[in-house]
Amino acid sequence: MSLKKLTDKQLMMVFPEEQGELVMQEIYNRYWKKLLGVAYNHLGNKQDAEDVVQDVLLSLWKRRNSLQVAVLENYLAIAVKYRVFHYLKNRRNDVFQSDSDGLLERHTASDEHEKIYANFIEQQIRGVVAHLPEKCKLVFVLSRQEGKTIPAIAQTLNVAEKTVEGHLTKALKAIRLYLKATNSAVLLFIILLL
Repeated sequence: MSLKKLTDKQLMMVFPEEQGELVMQEIYNRYWKKLLGVAYNHLGNKQDAEDVVQDVLLSLWKRRNSLQVAVLENYLAIAVKYRVFHYLKNRRNDVFQSDSDGLLERHTASDEHEKIYANFIEQQIRGVVAHLPEKCKLVFVLSRQEGKTIPAIAQTLNVAEKTVEGHLTKALKAIRLYLKATNSAVLLFIILLL
């Protein structure tokens, strides 16, 4: 049986078995470049990005017998992002320890960490918004991204203000529920990484 023909879900089912090394090689072949791109976009250093991805794949290998993953690609992308956060946190702590008077360096490291976290959350919200019904998505974009008021949106779409409020409420609820579920999973994942 060729592992290349297996879906990620099927691949994860045979991972703990005798073909573990072959499965790991297939996962590496499928996702190395994508994961490296994610890490590099946040770190801007190829060697650091490679180290982060290698750490994530090593962690996956070590936990192959107990790991239950619904969507492997998403899991790995989130794992890389959180490994990047962990890496930057450690780097920031190194800056704190090496130069207690270097206020500019601390500020820069803190800003970098906050930007990465904000970017991650923004990507997560975009993903949720992309899956909303069309009207709901349009109302959210007009309200939150273009800064239009509810009356202005109602006039633009030629609908009642209550309709706009309903779509906006639905969008915000979906985002809140997703982020709440993601943050629980993320916290668990961070604990496993530490």
